[in-house]
Amino acid sequence: MERLTENKIVLVKRKTRLEDLVARYNTIAQAKFYIEHMGSDFSDYISEDEQYKKAISEAHSQLETLGRVQVVDREYVPNFIFGDNDIVVVIGQDGLVANTLKYLSNQQLIGVNPDPARWDGVLLPFTVNELKLIIQDVFKKRRPIKEVSMAQAALNDGQIIYAVNDLFIGQRTHISSKYHIQLGERQEYQSSSGIIVSTGLGSTGWLKSILTGAANIVKGISDQKIKVPQERRLPWNSDYLYFSVREPFPSKTSGADLVFGKVTKGSPLKILSQMPENGVIFSDGIENDYLQFNSGIQATITIAEKRGHLVI
Repeated sequence: MERLTENKIVLVKRKTRLEDLVARYNTIAQAKFYIEHMGSDFSDYISEDEQYKKAISEAHSQLETLGRVQVVDREYVPNFIFGDNDIVVVIGQDGLVANTLKYLSNQQLIGVNPDPARWDGVLLPFTVNELKLIIQDVFKKRRPIKEVSMAQAALNDGQIIYAVNDLFIGQRTHISSKYHIQLGERQEYQSSSGIIVSTGLGSTGWLKSILTGAANIVKGISDQKIKVPQERRLPWNSDYLYFSVREPFPSKTSGADLVFGKVTKGSPLKILSQMPENGVIFSDGIENDYLQFNSGIQATITIAEKRGHLVI
């Protein structure tokens, strides 16, 4: 088939669990010994690895008949320069889609599920077998696009980090996070286990877990009937964020009143670090994707101007 475009098709992939084990234990035999010694089924690692690599190979074969293909491993995505007209194809779990989406500007992203029997994939609407037809529709502008809002943390030293699901602000370790927090006219010094800021897409993830836990704690120690949050999906293109403070500790020098709220463009969340070291802001559960957030650094958190564009 004649190529439909000279623009790049960027195929994003990740390492499998087996590859991570081999990198850690040097050989498959040593990795197998470790897994089986722990009582797990090593054959599951093998079958997952084989299925994923088969999906990557099939996708690459389909895509190279349509345009120029460049394969990028997840670890290189933060430093990869995407062209304005690139089409991005992500093969993996939802987390890989989110981790890629925040590094794009206006590029369209196609999420492909390499193993539907193993993963549900909220952000992976397509299979490898559908990819060839889907991407041709994308070239011809026949596919609908879903916008995804992102959170943005801008530091007073000029650095910015984005999140598709959520931001974590606090200590890298398990010791208390100390900071000053302000939302509108409300403000206080706090000591807590950190702050979670969630987007619409991430509202059924980490934030839901926090709210469910808090509701059940109150329910368990009081006679009040507390409704535990059920599955509730906020719009993926919401123009607001929610924040929640984890385990706030009230003391003579720290408050625990400003622990939950809505963040908008007109009412950003401002956090001033009081942590001498190990303060971080990381996004989408990727602890290696972080900004240092130590004493004197202020983060202004709000809805990002840019949005993700998912092909559906």
